[in-house]
Amino acid sequence: MSETLKARDAEDVERAVQWAVGERKVLEIVGHGSKRAIGRPSQVDVVLDLSGLSGVTAYEPAELVVSAKAGTPLADIEALLAAKGQRLAFEPMDCGQLMGGATGRGTIGGTIAANLCGPRRIVAGAVRDHLLGFMAVSGRGERFKAGGRVVKNVTGYDLSKLMAGSWGTLAAMTEVTLKTLPKPETEATVAISGLDDAPAVRAMTAAMGSGCEVSAAAHLPAATAARFPMGAAVAAGQALTVLRLEGVAPSVTQRLSALQAMLRPHGAAAAIDELVSRRLWIAIRDVAPFAAGRTSREQPLWRISTVASRATELAARIAASGQVEFLYDWAGGLVWASIPAADAAASVVRAAVKAVGGHATLLRAAAQLRATIDVFEPQEGGLAALTKRVKESFDPAGALNRGRMWAQV
Repeated sequence: MSETLKARDAEDVERAVQWAVGERKVLEIVGHGSKRAIGRPSQVDVVLDLSGLSGVTAYEPAELVVSAKAGTPLADIEALLAAKGQRLAFEPMDCGQLMGGATGRGTIGGTIAANLCGPRRIVAGAVRDHLLGFMAVSGRGERFKAGGRVVKNVTGYDLSKLMAGSWGTLAAMTEVTLKTLPKPETEATVAISGLDDAPAVRAMTAAMGSGCEVSAAAHLPAATAARFPMGAAVAAGQALTVLRLEGVAPSVTQRLSALQAMLRPHGAAAAIDELVSRRLWIAIRDVAPFAAGRTSREQPLWRISTVASRATELAARIAASGQVEFLYDWAGGLVWASIPAADAAASVVRAAVKAVGGHATLLRAAAQLRATIDVFEPQEGGLAALTKRVKESFDPAGALNRGRMWAQV
């Protein structure tokens, strides 16, 4: 088992990285470890625990800005914002159930490093679009700052965009600043039961192109809906296509009626009330049908981003490999695929993505499988060379999370 260094502040992080560089050691950057099993298995000498860097350092509700240390639990930040009628609009997912761990353990630093967002991604943007600035320690052992506390603060390189989704391979973030947005007064969901995948995607596409201001659209095929924790309350054992509306009550009521009328050619659209709607979308956000307790902690699960209009074509190509269960989010732009075939399915997924377009991540699998295949979308040619140069610029000694994303970096 690797030795653990527990940082108390940014100075501790700086000293730890400088020591690692000097001693030619590799550090694994962790918070509470809720996403630790995502990516290639760790091959590190020492664990650098950032969970001690916790606490909100500044919150200005009137300015819609919050700053916090990287190890601050995401749940704490969301509770603070909710008390002021605000939220993180990118709807960050909780990986606890999916990875077979406890819920509510994710940190704000880990959320940004993973760039994993929820159903509202199609209208609110990704995590990186809400990161205003950060402070970090690079793999050179140097502290640096990027961005600031206002939206229009970028000159030169926008390092905030680079850091989101880097999985701790470039720098160890110590503090982050995010923009917040007002929380809507209410929400409601429209549900159509029994649609096959292709008609469901057409219905979602029509809804997103309407003037109803749909904030989320997802489709659960029958097999996936049967696993759904909401049970018969919404799914009744059939495929389920759901669309969410948010805002002030009069607006939601009016748009709900308009959306039901617009969807009539696609099937009868029933309204789901606010309480059930909130529970429903949390479950979709966290991919609850494929939670470790309902499948297996090592059941391979792919997260595939693609062109929404070609989502069912991609799914059909993958389904040819055997028994596969799907969940469509982002109106079809995000496809979750649970595939029992393990390594044999990896080539099928990669071939499907190459044919249709997009990128795929093996978000969950046994360590042995993650060590032998590409977990993140393979890079070739100029893109691979650029990634290598960026890694060498921030972390020339390979001291931070070496090999977590790709074997060579």
